Amino acid sequence: MLHAELFAQYWSLPEVTANLVMGLHLLGSMLLGLLLGYERSYRGRAAGMRTYGLVCMASTALVVAVGYPQYWFGGQLAQHLGGAAAAGDPTRVIQGIVSGLGFLCAGVIMREGFNISGLTTAASLWAAATIGILIGLGFYMAAMLLTLLCVSSMMWGGRLESWLPSRPAIAVTLRFAEDARISEDELRQFAHAHGYVVAGGSISIEMKQGLQEWHFVCVALNKRAGSPLSHLALVLPQFEGLREYRLGHARN
Repeated sequence: MLHAELFAQYWSLPEVTANLVMGLHLLGSMLLGLLLGYERSYRGRAAGMRTYGLVCMASTALVVAVGYPQYWFGGQLAQHLGGAAAAGDPTRVIQGIVSGLGFLCAGVIMREGFNISGLTTAASLWAAATIGILIGLGFYMAAMLLTLLCVSSMMWGGRLESWLPSRPAIAVTLRFAEDARISEDELRQFAHAHGYVVAGGSISIEMKQGLQEWHFVCVALNKRAGSPLSHLALVLPQFEGLREYRLGHARN
């Protein structure tokens, strides 16, 4: 009989009402998370709608649960404390969400040479968690506004960047023969002749299998000054002793 009463407390009217309210929070969180994740999915990123929906909903669930301590464990904890519910601290829950999310964000950031990818995805995952936290705390309008701002930034931020004055950068790797004699001044003159300047402090030189390998970044003098990669690939072989080369846009 005692077990039946304990079970019934989990289905009492106040308990069910709290669960329904939490369910509405989760539904709204899922919709906003899916909206934010669609932009990443549309652009072919690994973290898509499912990832964002899960992050957003999980953050909401953790925060909103702290707001109903009187119904924890079917109200048993409140009864054990003599009618006083245990006080949950939302700030500690939020801190745990942000700390745990760091591991997920680190997994989507990839670096290859001078190229760093995944920063926007990591930042938007953090935003998804923040949206979930806002919904959990009851700031619905702020959560919707943040979602719209994040989606707008990711969809049209690139267009704004392309419209504003900028200096595109390219990553260059050159491998020379053993007897080749190449100087930094020659590289800088070559880069300047094709609309680029070698970025200060970006040059690194290493020896691989007896061949000297140069790595550096070239920054265009302006948006339209730099020669395209296809043209650079045609003129690079003029360097005496050049054995191999690799060109690519330096992105982050």
